[in-house]
Amino acid sequence: MPHSVFPEGLALLAAKLFGAVAGSAISIAYVLPRGRREAALRFFTGLVAGLVFGGPSGLILADRLGLSDRLGSVEIALLGAASASLCAWWGLGMLARLAARHGHGPAKPGR
Repeated sequence: MPHSVFPEGLALLAAKLFGAVAGSAISIAYVLPRGRREAALRFFTGLVAGLVFGGPSGLILADRLGLSDRLGSVEIALLGAASASLCAWWGLGMLARLAARHGHGPAKPGR
């Protein structure tokens, strides 16, 4: 295994953080938020989801795609964090929009 400048734990944390930020940014760019509050909530939801679920998600994806023996632990953490972060918006964000559309979400101004 090549020598890294960072200790393994720090490299994994950096990969998960970078992946989570990238996934959050993609989710915001792909479906534009309705305002600053929604953008901030989506970003931080994606960030937390990527950091928490990035490791397990990466392992599952690498195994299912048959890439476990071809990717290093840092690449697997990056893959998992980005995908978990991106999926967090699709799961939670779309549910929030559906609830708001059907009158179960936050009250809209003027009502």
